[in-house]
Amino acid sequence: MGGDARKNALSPEQRSEIAKTAAESRWLPKAIYGTPEKKLRIGERELECYVLEGGRRVLSGRGMQEALGLGQAHGGLLKDFLDNENIKPFIGNELAMEFLNPVRFVRPGRGGIPALAYDAMILPRICDAVLEARKQNKKLGKRQAEIAEQCEIITRVLAKVGIIALVDEVTGYQEVRNKEALQALLDAFLQKEFAAWAKRFPDEFYREIFRLRGWEWNRLSVKRPMLVGKLTNDVVYERLAPGVLTELENRNPKDERGKRKSTHHQWLTEDVGHPALAQHLHAIIGLMRASSTWKQFHDMLNRAFPKKGEVMQLELIENERM
Repeated sequence: MGGDARKNALSPEQRSEIAKTAAESRWLPKAIYGTPEKKLRIGERELECYVLEGGRRVLSGRGMQEALGLGQAHGGLLKDFLDNENIKPFIGNELAMEFLNPVRFVRPGRGGIPALAYDAMILPRICDAVLEARKQNKKLGKRQAEIAEQCEIITRVLAKVGIIALVDEVTGYQEVRNKEALQALLDAFLQKEFAAWAKRFPDEFYREIFRLRGWEWNRLSVKRPMLVGKLTNDVVYERLAPGVLTELENRNPKDERGKRKSTHHQWLTEDVGHPALAQHLHAIIGLMRASSTWKQFHDMLNRAFPKKGEVMQLELIENERM
């Protein structure tokens, strides 16, 4: 009776809209992990995040907007910012089209009402574009410069593949993610065969390790303490993406003399692995520069780039901005 009373109280247009929404919801992908209440926290800001049918990870648009420091006055603030003449040239057509076409899906517990979100990878890509705008354009306004600073902080915390691990951790999807999904992630990072050698680790990375460990640095010498390899695994490969170091050691094993036939980075893919490595190195070298001791650096590293499964929530502290 209550349902009939509600139905009779609705106008034909309202009934038609409800029916249209219900029909559309049947065809939209559904969020299989994540809830509106359980959010990904970045500093003092929180983002709704979900894993959809098929394994796609998405973030709320308003959450991304707030994470960048744009506020929540209305949902178009991020679009207005990206349309600014100082920023727009660095966005690129592909990213712009993705932003203009958000993902429609059905959230749990909302009566099947469609919701809008963005692929989780769009956040670090926006940050990259804003940072490139800052690098190329010396005339950013004060507000734009503040947002670029926030982008720099987010970039340090979210490695491009790390965002997937974070969403999985917050939503609980990591507990049931199948082996094939993890393998697909590793295959995106790693090549089937190692590539020709090219320098990927800048001298500054090793120079900062030597400084923080109290070792004498000689840039003309290629000999390094054996501990450097273990430190590199800890600082870089174990934090690059879930399972990457284990897979690298499987694909690039030591011989009977304890030597590997290639360097680990030669197994990284050009389109995903090497860009992620470069971004990660850039971030951790910044942490090294700001540190006086190895312990201080390692403490900041564990906060900014925790190893998979060690930390569920990352905190950004105001006085750590660099």
